[in-house]
Amino acid sequence: MLLYGSKSLATDYKATDFGARPDGVYVNTAIIQYAIDFIHEQGGGRLVFNKGSYVSGSIYLKSNVTLHLEKGATLLGSTQPFDYVKDPIIGWNALIFAYKQDHIGITGEGMINGRGFTVANQVIDYIHSGLIQDPLKYDRPNETMRPQNIYFRECNHVRINGITLKDPGSWNQTYDQCKQLEVTGIRVDSKSYWNNDGIDVVDCDSVWIRDSYFDAADDAICFKSHDPNKICQNVVVDNCTARSSANGLKFGTVSRGGFRNFKVTNLQIFDTYRSAITFAAVDGALIENIEVDGVKAKHTGNVIYLRIGNRWSGGKQPSMKNIRISNVEAEVPATKPDAGYNYEGPVEDLPRNISPASIVGLPEYPIQEVYLKNITIRYPGGGNPNYAQRGLTGAELDSIPLMAEKYPEFSQFKELPAWGFYIRYAQGIHFENVHLYAQEADYRPAVVLDHVKGGTFKAVDYHEPNSQEKKQLFIYQSENISQP
Repeated sequence: MLLYGSKSLATDYKATDFGARPDGVYVNTAIIQYAIDFIHEQGGGRLVFNKGSYVSGSIYLKSNVTLHLEKGATLLGSTQPFDYVKDPIIGWNALIFAYKQDHIGITGEGMINGRGFTVANQVIDYIHSGLIQDPLKYDRPNETMRPQNIYFRECNHVRINGITLKDPGSWNQTYDQCKQLEVTGIRVDSKSYWNNDGIDVVDCDSVWIRDSYFDAADDAICFKSHDPNKICQNVVVDNCTARSSANGLKFGTVSRGGFRNFKVTNLQIFDTYRSAITFAAVDGALIENIEVDGVKAKHTGNVIYLRIGNRWSGGKQPSMKNIRISNVEAEVPATKPDAGYNYEGPVEDLPRNISPASIVGLPEYPIQEVYLKNITIRYPGGGNPNYAQRGLTGAELDSIPLMAEKYPEFSQFKELPAWGFYIRYAQGIHFENVHLYAQEADYRPAVVLDHVKGGTFKAVDYHEPNSQEKKQLFIYQSENISQP
């Protein structure tokens, strides 16, 4: 399907014809901006970057203009922080901006390299010298003070195709309140500094992300909702691979409006520190009608984490319902899965045995209608009550904190009472053809249901050494649970 629109963008203009120097030294910001403005005024076309390295600070893409990076061409972010703009409307730094533009794109086999590690550390030097004011929280500059590679807001008919996006100073590429967004065949290497996401799609409508590879220090494929009056919807993700020192596929964390009508297929996730799949409605979001079909997750810290919280809801009622996850093969290691990243995830507060996949709502906001079909998860097992222990008595289960206002992560509760799935405050939970394996014996049962109303467990089996007499499905304060 052609999303880019029918408008002809056939005219090519070479960046070097405007005086751009591909020598990796000269700062071409003014030349590139002039070229974009000129092509826009002529009715549109492509600004073509031939082989070479073109240094630039912040530029603004205009309607009917495509940046085309040929093979061997690199748009290099300046290492001087003062070459970037913090847009007063968007509120972020970026190398390439677009605001309220139509029919725009970045294509080709070339690269955008933000040189984020260098520029972020230069920002730190300026903070220490008093030239930039910033609190340096966690010894790093605020995300908005460091340049992203791309930030497009309120744009229509956006096409990102074929390029490599490398080393931003902050998040990598953000598409905010855009319509008709197509991202295909890109490669992301985004792990040079903190907060390096792979892709962030915020409150967009009609999105296709296909045939792409994301390697990120933070969340790899991330959907957000910043505006309580907007929603991220009508999204297709297909045939993508994600590696992350945080989460593979994530909704949130900022989740003020919501997420609706998603279909994610053929997703591969590996070496992922947190969850392969995380859906978080913690700021009043609606999350509904989400389908994930076909996931292979290897060496991931957690497989599925569905969470309702009440952090920044502002009086809105969070909701998560009609979630369908099927055809999943996953493996959770006993060791830290993101070892070797430039910026690894933090060492978790211990003691804590390996956490299960979890579906956790709140008493007043249960998660509703979750369908898990054809799921195989292999765990290391080995949970040891002498190391960390959470028993199955009513008092012990009731003592698990709600943590409604906390940042949502699968490990936030520390020790949980199951090794496979922990489900709490939910309605209509349906397992079919689900296989849970523990490599070593674990003191915990495979599945714990805690305040669950309505559920079916059909063709569910549990494989744990020396556990023939063990009751693997533990039901507490729950009703209408069927095991046909």
